[in-house]
Amino acid sequence: MKFAGKTAIVTGGGRDIGRACALRLAEEGAKVAINYHRSSEGADSAVREIIANGGQAFALQGDMTQSADVAALVARAREELSDTLDVLVHVTGGLVARKTIAEMDEAHWHTVMNLNTTSFFLAVKAVTEHMSNGGAIVGLASQAGRDGGGPGSLPYAASKGAVMTFTRGLAKELGPNIRVNSVCPGMIDTDFHNVFTKPEVRQHVAGIAPLKREGAPIDVANLVTYLASDEAAYITGGNFDINGGVLFS
Repeated sequence: MKFAGKTAIVTGGGRDIGRACALRLAEEGAKVAINYHRSSEGADSAVREIIANGGQAFALQGDMTQSADVAALVARAREELSDTLDVLVHVTGGLVARKTIAEMDEAHWHTVMNLNTTSFFLAVKAVTEHMSNGGAIVGLASQAGRDGGGPGSLPYAASKGAVMTFTRGLAKELGPNIRVNSVCPGMIDTDFHNVFTKPEVRQHVAGIAPLKREGAPIDVANLVTYLASDEAAYITGGNFDINGGVLFS
């Protein structure tokens, strides 16, 4: 197994992509600390599934835009799973609401930027102090970070672009001991698109994709798991598209 004896933290692990990442890492032998904000049912069921399959995991509620909550997650992971941390998968993020530049206020801008970018910074800062040599960080950027996003998603797209640049700079700073990469999902079948994307838009995007479908959370989790593993030992500073061929970068 790729992560036997290793410990991983997954933020935003209570649903969709984050939950799939937590389960895949555990399937490959990792002990997993799962953060969630509101999705307690998904996080708790993931923990039960991991334990039922012979693994170790716990779920802890917390707001990853708050340094105290991030510190609490790291402290519990070190106390219950391992003093040394090996993998951080940071999935925390969101759109919050679709607003044009005319409609949004400063508070909305800061909320979205903090949710997607500051949370990543705080998680990295808290984890790297305790990360082993050979550790790996994988962030969640977005296709929006490349193409500017859909209508009303300016702060989201800008924040995901920042995640991509942060990934590149962090890879330079933390190498050679820690690798840093991010993934850029396109249209993935998640609650994000259930809430913020019209069904006809989803059908259109799936129709124009060479693979003729939306992605699934497990598709992203498989890529994340690879990037976090030693199989990707010579890959760092990358932002990897996973969009069924809708956008080639």
